[in-house]
Amino acid sequence: MSDSPVIRRVRDLVAPIVSDLDLDLYDVEQRGSTMRVTIDTPPNSEAGVDMDQLALATRLISRELDHEDPIPGRYTLEVTSPGVERTLRTPAHFQREIGKTISVRLANTEAEQRRFEGVLVAADDTTATIRLHGDGTGGDEVDERVIALADVDRARTVFVWGPKPKPGGKHAPKKKSQQKQHSQQSKSKNKETS
Repeated sequence: MSDSPVIRRVRDLVAPIVSDLDLDLYDVEQRGSTMRVTIDTPPNSEAGVDMDQLALATRLISRELDHEDPIPGRYTLEVTSPGVERTLRTPAHFQREIGKTISVRLANTEAEQRRFEGVLVAADDTTATIRLHGDGTGGDEVDERVIALADVDRARTVFVWGPKPKPGGKHAPKKKSQQKQHSQQSKSKNKETS
């Protein structure tokens, strides 16, 4: 997908600001009257973008866009992080997410399989290689599919939940006997304060 001249100009204005904040410019897109600038921490960072970073980036980007005025007409600026399940639109997005589980829908309806999910094992400027596990029904067979990025209609990362907490662990629900005991203690305290 080719960016419009307005998007390219906004990207050129915003990239140095984001870089000065030690962040990455993940994406710039315009939908209707909303100009969305998506920023992220550098690859392999332990944490994501926090609210203070978003607020500062928003102020600086807004000031620059107001000064340069690259967007015709009225618009709403939205500065955001890509989130846990992030959209993959560019080759750089795919390259950044190697090793993660992704979901892909192909634009070509003649393809044998139009939708699939698997681990992204490689990506370059024109293709991505996805390791599919089984036939989607839990089989053990491993298959790799090389797709042309030009054929991708939609793609995103998939958040994979970790294991369930162990019984009796920190986040486990209380047993009925513990709830009953807690309830009785609360009643006793209420009587003492009366």
